[in-house]
Amino acid sequence: MLALLLFLTLTLTGCATYHPMPLDKAAVDRALAPPALETISLKASQIHHPLLRPVNFDLRDGLSPDEAAILAVIANPRLRALRDQKGLAQAQLIQAGLLPNPQLSYSLDIPMAGATEGTVKAYGLGWSWDIVSLLTRAAKMAAARNQAQAVDLAVAWQEWQVAQAARLQIYRLAFLDQQLAVAKDEEKGLQDNVATVKRALDLGYVTIINLAAAQASLQKVHLQVLTIEQQREQERLALNQALGLPPEQDVPLPAHLEPPSPQSLPSLQEISRNLEERRLDLLALKMGYQSQEERLRAAILAQVPKINIGFAHASDTTHVITTGFAVTIDLPIFDRNQGRIAIETASRQKLFDEYASRLFTARADVARLLTDMASLSQQIKTTENSIPTLSNLVQTYYHALLEGNADVISYYNARDELIARQIQLLTLRRNLADQRIALEIAAGEYLGSGERGASPK
Repeated sequence: MLALLLFLTLTLTGCATYHPMPLDKAAVDRALAPPALETISLKASQIHHPLLRPVNFDLRDGLSPDEAAILAVIANPRLRALRDQKGLAQAQLIQAGLLPNPQLSYSLDIPMAGATEGTVKAYGLGWSWDIVSLLTRAAKMAAARNQAQAVDLAVAWQEWQVAQAARLQIYRLAFLDQQLAVAKDEEKGLQDNVATVKRALDLGYVTIINLAAAQASLQKVHLQVLTIEQQREQERLALNQALGLPPEQDVPLPAHLEPPSPQSLPSLQEISRNLEERRLDLLALKMGYQSQEERLRAAILAQVPKINIGFAHASDTTHVITTGFAVTIDLPIFDRNQGRIAIETASRQKLFDEYASRLFTARADVARLLTDMASLSQQIKTTENSIPTLSNLVQTYYHALLEGNADVISYYNARDELIARQIQLLTLRRNLADQRIALEIAAGEYLGSGERGASPK
């Protein structure tokens, strides 16, 4: 009995101990606090990711798209929660490698009544272990190892999407700033024009119709300014959320920011080549499929009836000491693990079809985005060519209005059309930048870098 207690004491000394982790306001505030700039700079220069590159983080010249991408990966709270899945996958890998504990039994029988003369205390000591667990251990460990790699790739895919979304919002803010500058400049010009028309009306040079037309045009542009300001505030808040920053913090932007040119894009055939070797979500699904293959193999190996072997040492009340062994085998009459095999087989088929479907969708997305970008490029060219014509038309109407050969409504309609076309051009360029970022996400790599077809590490 003393030996048994000693054995239990030694085994319990390696057990984990419980440490409370309170979910209170102070703990949550610490978790949501943005990291220090020094920490961000260090992590940004040392980041290890299949697709993202290290950057020299410096906010003195504004937050560039690449810096925003890295900052989002470092500080986004949702990504921090997703990365916790890695720890869970590693814990599952540890669990898969553990063998079942052997069983130790001890019994003691003390003669209490009856013909007890000449008897002694009887005892029994036994040891047994399930040896079938050895058959499935390798398959279970391989399944857990592949699943851990699948989780790593799935998290990296989510990081890539969040990083690209942050880059996109930087470009959107830059375009909205340009639109706002154009609209405010026109608004300032129309405000001066309304003041001039009012003075001319007081002197009797123009009619009330001229003033009404000027004021209507000013109100229309002012509504455009308010709309663009609202859109910019929405994008600013979305960027702060992606970066893990509080809503009230204002992020400085570069003074001159131009999106990458769409002229350097590779062809559909080049992007589609080895797409399944670059898309991190497809690689994650592939590793998940390999994990499921191992689970199915483990389920088939588990058809072997459970076998327990044991050894016993005992003494009865007559002090006869015996030593022997025992083998216990399950009879597979009802449960031959057919249920588990059917579940794992169906799960494998589901993963196979999901992989094929995701690959089909990825290829279709790439083709659609390239088509949309080609169409947007044509629209941009057409809009660019129309702006000088509209500008000349506005000047012609203006001179004709001064000479009394045009009506004031036509002049302001032409002026409104010109400002609308200028804002439309910036919107088309912003949409083209959106499509390029979406294409990079669909292609699973940065485009235009000159490094084609490389698989993520």
